[in-house]
Amino acid sequence: MNLTDSLIEKVETFGAHNYHPLPLVLQRGSGSNVVDVDGKSYLDFLSCYSALNFGHQHPRIVTALKTQLEKLAVCSRAFYAEEFGYFSEELARFVGLDMVLAMNSGAEACETAIKIARKWGYEKKRVEPDKANIICLENNFHGRTVTIISFSTDPCYRDGFGPFTPGFTVVPFDDISAVEKVIDANTVGVFLEPIQAEAGILIPQEGYLKSLRKLCDAHGILLMVDEIQTGLGRTGADFCYQHENIKPDLLILGKSLGGGLLPISAVVGPKNVMEVIKPGQHGSTFGGNPLACAVGKAALQVLREERLSDRAAEMGKKTLSKLSTIKSPLIKEIRGKGLLIGIELTASAGGARKYCEKLATRGVLCKETHDNVIRIAPPLTIEEPDLDRGIDEIIQVISNT
Repeated sequence: MNLTDSLIEKVETFGAHNYHPLPLVLQRGSGSNVVDVDGKSYLDFLSCYSALNFGHQHPRIVTALKTQLEKLAVCSRAFYAEEFGYFSEELARFVGLDMVLAMNSGAEACETAIKIARKWGYEKKRVEPDKANIICLENNFHGRTVTIISFSTDPCYRDGFGPFTPGFTVVPFDDISAVEKVIDANTVGVFLEPIQAEAGILIPQEGYLKSLRKLCDAHGILLMVDEIQTGLGRTGADFCYQHENIKPDLLILGKSLGGGLLPISAVVGPKNVMEVIKPGQHGSTFGGNPLACAVGKAALQVLREERLSDRAAEMGKKTLSKLSTIKSPLIKEIRGKGLLIGIELTASAGGARKYCEKLATRGVLCKETHDNVIRIAPPLTIEEPDLDRGIDEIIQVISNT
């Protein structure tokens, strides 16, 4: 048995089967390239579901991690930590909102936003006790906690995990009238992804976010935007909502905020909303730890100073143009913004996974989403020749199947 098969067997034997990986074992990475345990190189076109916007082992972010690691890694929020202050100011100013509540994972940040919105509803909007309601969108993905899957519409995430948490109303995505119809006196917020990535890169019509912003303002409710996958340059802007020149009340970040090295997430909002959380009411042992904060601060600086959002916009436009030249009856639709692109295949194609498996044998790592969509999301730091080579492989695989 070779090393790859041996390690896969260990995972299948001793690890819970909550993922279905492609059959390869990665060992190291640099930039947009990764190498498996057998020494084969690949182009990473998944970026760990956009956690690697800055690529693998970005030198500046690695240096920030090493420097902080030698000083102080973990410090309870029972004390003030130097890096937490620097990180909070950097992120708040970068977003243009007032205050930061740091957590670890994206799901934790989404749960945090839900708690903030509910408490704001009771204390500021004076909704009925225990009646606060949040409007969510069909096909959403905000994580897999019990509360979050309570408003999922995907049976895969829900089946076998009830009973579910009340307090959510789900309406169709990209339908303003559907949102407006369900707003009532106990509505405290609208919670959405500006592009639904896990659902297959679903992009709303232009003006949707702006209309939601106006609707929330008119009814005095919070616009809660989950940019865990779309944020920090991925769609060709620092944040996806900027394409429509709006600002949310609560912004949820995660994944690439950790620079591809560590988990860190955050909810960012205005003071009059964030101040409803008092000491002891919410927190996390590792949330806002100095090591993760140093990495997060460095990631924001890299994004800004290397102009990665502009780079994603330019390369994304070229990539979509190139993909549009594919002539294949297997393609139903190609959707994308910046370097977040989905190729939806027809039912006759037999599912996207087999194409991702073929691409892996040719040295390009993609992953299927919602069975029929090939997701393309390389690091924003990818060199143009590497991007072109990867896209050429994708075109070859689809065209010759």
